[in-house]
Amino acid sequence: MTAESPITKTPGPDHADLDRAVAELVAAKTDWAKTPVTARIAILNEVRDCLTPVAAGWAETAAQQKQIPEGSALSGEEWISGPYALLCACDGLLETLSKMDGKTFLSDLKSRETVSGQLAVTVLPHNTWERLLYSGIKAEVWMEPGITSQNLSQSTASAYDIAPDARIGKIALVLGAGNIAAIPPLDALHKLFNENQVVILKMNPLNDYLTPFLTAALMPLIKRDALRIVKGGIETGAYLCAHPDIAEIHITGAQTSHDAIVWGPGAQGVANKKNGTLKLTKRVTSELGAVCPTIVVPGDWSASDIAFQAEHIATQKLHNSGFNCVACQMLILPKSWDKRDALMQAVTGVIHRSEPRGAYYPGASDRLAAFASHSDNVTRIDRGTAPACLVAPFNDGGDAWFQETEVFAPALSTHDIDIADPATYLKAAIAFANDNLHGTLGANILIHPATIRAIGKKPFEAIIADLRYGCITVNGWAGMGFLLTGCPWGAFPGHTLADVQSGIGNVHNTFMFDRPERVVITAPFRAFPRPPWFITNRRQHTIGRLMMAFKYRPSWAKLPRIFWNALRG
Repeated sequence: MTAESPITKTPGPDHADLDRAVAELVAAKTDWAKTPVTARIAILNEVRDCLTPVAAGWAETAAQQKQIPEGSALSGEEWISGPYALLCACDGLLETLSKMDGKTFLSDLKSRETVSGQLAVTVLPHNTWERLLYSGIKAEVWMEPGITSQNLSQSTASAYDIAPDARIGKIALVLGAGNIAAIPPLDALHKLFNENQVVILKMNPLNDYLTPFLTAALMPLIKRDALRIVKGGIETGAYLCAHPDIAEIHITGAQTSHDAIVWGPGAQGVANKKNGTLKLTKRVTSELGAVCPTIVVPGDWSASDIAFQAEHIATQKLHNSGFNCVACQMLILPKSWDKRDALMQAVTGVIHRSEPRGAYYPGASDRLAAFASHSDNVTRIDRGTAPACLVAPFNDGGDAWFQETEVFAPALSTHDIDIADPATYLKAAIAFANDNLHGTLGANILIHPATIRAIGKKPFEAIIADLRYGCITVNGWAGMGFLLTGCPWGAFPGHTLADVQSGIGNVHNTFMFDRPERVVITAPFRAFPRPPWFITNRRQHTIGRLMMAFKYRPSWAKLPRIFWNALRG
């Protein structure tokens, strides 16, 4: 995800409005930190009520701005990754806060010890509705080593362990991303409710058209002076980053933007980073994308398996027109597998037949040209009026650019590993991803259930325990980890400001775990019906709207229409 970089504080327009917004937050920051749980629950319920009336306008406006054709099923992306995701976060926080006394929400979560000796807590499915709507999908949060079922409570929601009267307020600056609509409000909710900080949310100029919808939806927080939403470009971001009353910063964007904030712009920033001279000493958390891999494990796939996984891989690349930080960028394949070429032909066919839409994110043409310039063997998959999707093989010893650069556009690299044994191949693919690919945000493994059984359930888990990514999906896409807001969302722990990779810290995380290491999501190998986030789903626009209505007021009577449209998708 690419946010504009707040580079320097230069003479510019009058900042009286920004100063006024910050001053209002300063006056309210301690009151917000001390706000009791009961009041927070009431506020979240008000947000739910304010969000629902503007959801349709939000989704329709975003679809139009992203050049999705009018009436296209692709507008479902804007329902699901927009207002629906925000409503899910509100509900998750309500669940946690309603059981904060004694942290009894933890007793509702199943846990186990992994083969690696870590505590794994199941966060989905969490109730009957989730079992029905997310059929077959399971999400576990693997905690950092040392966290056990006995001490999990002490490492969860620690911000609420401080007595309200003893809490000290802070102001956080959230620099919103320009691609996925739910990112700015979800990042703000994390700071507000998980960390007790008031927030000034600066919208990215690319999607500041969302400001009226977010203002309306989050008005209960604005009225409490816990939140301010502002517009502006680089100069506004720079001014706020340097503002003495702002204590912390969270950015979803590009590493270049992060480094400009932390180390400074241009050559001086490079020198500062080399010398360890910070331009900014405030706490900075971040989510910065990656060269995300999808690992295809050899197995006895049927023609139907190949057809489904081709749609899956195409979705991982082309959802949101390819402008996702967790889009598949390196497709790792078994070279000697007898289904390899058939799978790639099927992927090419799905991409070619996919509904055209514009490359709305600035700089896409330049990034695609840069991708093509680093290979003399680029395949261009025609997509009609949309830019061709580029595919380039990456061989051992090839141009390291493909391993180090997040393209953030409809382009994909492939890498072959010539090992026939599935377990040995998977270990080699994981080592390649860990040791060679930039970032640690999300990784995907596509593997037939029979192959997992042949490897063995425990040996398979031991293998994936070596995959160092913040979100790992087995037969799913790491984008699910973003949507499932009970999951912590962020890089694998351990990055530093000097080597930030995919970022520091996490967001979402409505169960408020303090020390998550990664999320592991498992899904059916060939899901039926077709998941609503697939670019090939013909009813996702209707499903997104129906799921939003269901989430707001769940009832058995609303399920048949969702299931009927899901079957037709």
